Amino acid sequence: MAAFDQLLVVVDPVARRADGESVRIAKDVLGAGATVKVCLPDGPEEFAKALVRRGSRRPVVIGDDRALLRAVTLLHRERELAGSVLSFVPVGASLSLARSLGVPTDAVAAARAALEGVARRLDLLVDDSDGVVLGDLRIPPVAHPAAPGSDPAHHWLRTCQSLVRTLAARPPRTTAPAPGPQRLRVEADGVTLVDLDRPVEGVSVAPDAAGRASVEVRPSSVGAEAGPLRVLAHSVTVSGPDFRYRADQVVGGPVRTRTWTVRAGAWGLTLPK
Repeated sequence: MAAFDQLLVVVDPVARRADGESVRIAKDVLGAGATVKVCLPDGPEEFAKALVRRGSRRPVVIGDDRALLRAVTLLHRERELAGSVLSFVPVGASLSLARSLGVPTDAVAAARAALEGVARRLDLLVDDSDGVVLGDLRIPPVAHPAAPGSDPAHHWLRTCQSLVRTLAARPPRTTAPAPGPQRLRVEADGVTLVDLDRPVEGVSVAPDAAGRASVEVRPSSVGAEAGPLRVLAHSVTVSGPDFRYRADQVVGGPVRTRTWTVRAGAWGLTLPK
């Protein structure tokens, strides 16, 4: 990347609250290597407006995995992914997606990669409701407890709920049953891998090489041990009774059917050389 690049640096508000020092360091490194316009949105609406109105400036997002997902989703829905290259400086509590994509999680290294790295085209999963998946999706969704400070509003709500439960009369404690196998039909490129008569423990889908998705279906063992089914496919359809799924950091559903299709090289991300 040329040092005279013009950058639009959009700093997610969660990142500013979680680690203001890393945000400051990243801005200093970017400002030393390019002409920078910094935007400090207060919420998702201002975040979206900043990206849409970026003009010829190359966007750099400072934030956690959710901020990256928000940016890619917006550019996808504006139909601007094909002509855009996004740079990302991970700051926050949730950075597993950044690591899996090859983005450095150190603020200095990530900012330097934004300035000096190379643009790589990455595959994307797009569902039939226009949602996107950068990393992987899982059915049923696996709970990931939020780290302290990652979502202050959610933390405040949980605190209030805890206080109400403390003040109220407590019923006898019971152990919630663990989620059991689900009856789902899973189709890969129109071929049925498992049908409703065979319960499954879980399904996972992730973009793979050569414009295909890696699909794994884990049938519930009945009598004998059942091994997972693994295939590569361009599209995957899951249907059955109401089910939820986790796509990257977001839980979707309940739905009765959903199709995910791979779009090869659909989005650009600046990565280290």
